[in-house]
Amino acid sequence: MSAFRSLSRAMILGLLRDRTAVFFMLLFPLMFLALFGALFQNDSGSRSTVVQVGDVALLDDMPTEQFAALSEALTLQKTADRAQALTDVREGDVDAAVWEENGRIELRYSAADPARAGTVQGLMQSVVQSANVAATGQPPAFELATEQVEDRSVKPIQYLTPGLLGWAIAMGASFMSAFTLVNWRRKRILRRLWLAPISPGTVIGARVGVSLALSFVQTAVFLGVATIPFYGLQLTGSWWLALPLIACGTLAFMSIGLVIGARANSDEAANGALQVVIMPMAFLSGSFFPTDEMPGWLKTVSDVLPLKHLNEAMQDVLSRGESWGAALPVMGGLLLFTAVLTAIAARLFRWDNA
Repeated sequence: MSAFRSLSRAMILGLLRDRTAVFFMLLFPLMFLALFGALFQNDSGSRSTVVQVGDVALLDDMPTEQFAALSEALTLQKTADRAQALTDVREGDVDAAVWEENGRIELRYSAADPARAGTVQGLMQSVVQSANVAATGQPPAFELATEQVEDRSVKPIQYLTPGLLGWAIAMGASFMSAFTLVNWRRKRILRRLWLAPISPGTVIGARVGVSLALSFVQTAVFLGVATIPFYGLQLTGSWWLALPLIACGTLAFMSIGLVIGARANSDEAANGALQVVIMPMAFLSGSFFPTDEMPGWLKTVSDVLPLKHLNEAMQDVLSRGESWGAALPVMGGLLLFTAVLTAIAARLFRWDNA
């Protein structure tokens, strides 16, 4: 136990002394979360802006409740200058201009954004039709009943947090295991440990323990930042299942680092190999953006990557209310991946660079 504590302490101090490693393993992914979380904080999109020119009885006399509902989709501005309003529409400063002329509601909109134009037209047509029905004094022949249902879509922060956390775990676990192996071999520490009365299990246990501790610290920091009111991450009932998922993911990416560290002879070679493996995997696994629009062949590649399954499982338990059914298969797959790559690393292992 004394040897385990000493090795763990040496590994932690070595990490803390390397400020570059601390930045790229903890602060760098956190910067992405803070930046993307702020950029995509409002997932509903900006409201359309319509300029009302002069008096429009249809809008001015609208009941308070109906006007409040319309204001949720439109920002209505008033002006007396029709020419300036049309200029603003042409230049894209506003989405449409509306005025009343000889009993007609005139609407002018920009064709630059067809989706926004369609929204404005649909809303104004709905307002006109409602007014026409009210003017007849007769009840409408048909009514539309609406009710919101829950779906599996998530807000940006609900998607970004699991994906970027998965990427952070992948970087931290793989880089730490690879660099430790390369540096200890280069400094001949591995050979000294081989000759010392310390079992290989103690060395491996210390490395695993430190890596898991770093991963749980990353998790605590990510969730702490993402759940502040500004970002608004909402954790679901079984969010704690992210912890065993992260533990299995840490072991899986440690095994990748061990394979690379077993063959690399320098920090530069290990860093280059890890960048080639981890960064493309992050993009293909949905850490930064959804993979739904990928070509079929690229989705096939994505489906065999461990980070893709880790990200999806963490999103399921953190954001979508899933439980053991979503976590257990992924945990089993990650542990199997770990066993295979660890066996390969053991075959490639060298005590020194000779």
